Amino acid sequence: MKGNFYENERVALFIDGANLYSAARALGFDIDYRRLLKVFREKGHLVRAYYYTALVEDQEYSPIRPLIDWLDYNGYTMVTKPTKEFTDAMGRRKIKGNMDIELAIDVLEMAEHLDHVVLFSGDGDFRRLVEAVQRKGLRVSVVSTVKSAPPMVADELRRQADDFIELAELAPLIARNPSERTPRPALAANGHADMLDDDAPEPLARTA
Repeated sequence: MKGNFYENERVALFIDGANLYSAARALGFDIDYRRLLKVFREKGHLVRAYYYTALVEDQEYSPIRPLIDWLDYNGYTMVTKPTKEFTDAMGRRKIKGNMDIELAIDVLEMAEHLDHVVLFSGDGDFRRLVEAVQRKGLRVSVVSTVKSAPPMVADELRRQADDFIELAELAPLIARNPSERTPRPALAANGHADMLDDDAPEPLARTA
């Protein structure tokens, strides 16, 4: 895996769930979140791994709930909030879930306890966030992909980061074996496909 990590540096992962799911889906693989955590624990002193996703609260069963429960019990700090439902100009019902503010606040609040931020997102709106934590003396690695069509990472975010980690090159280390039945978070992650993320490089809108 490309990217500069040092043995004793304090590292935290900030995972934009919907964005990472879209990038992995575009590359044709499911993420094994246990393997992902193991990879970065071996790269430095992993302080925390945050995972951000919005939830549809009025559904009798949310397809992403098993993923959230699994991650919560297996080393991830979950940050969730309810989605918002709206009707677009064509009268179609859509669901909106955006966790950018929550992620940005956590990065800034954690900055004094870290040396290295690993951001799993290609969202160009995070460029200013990356710049802000770099001014505090932290290094920032961005994990996304340019090998999908279209690329999932914004050029300005990639340029601002200290390192860019290509998700396709990370895949052999973190991909879920299709023959494995457990853990099952990758299957549950399909719930992300029903989310509209305003700032994802590829909109994730679904109509009712």
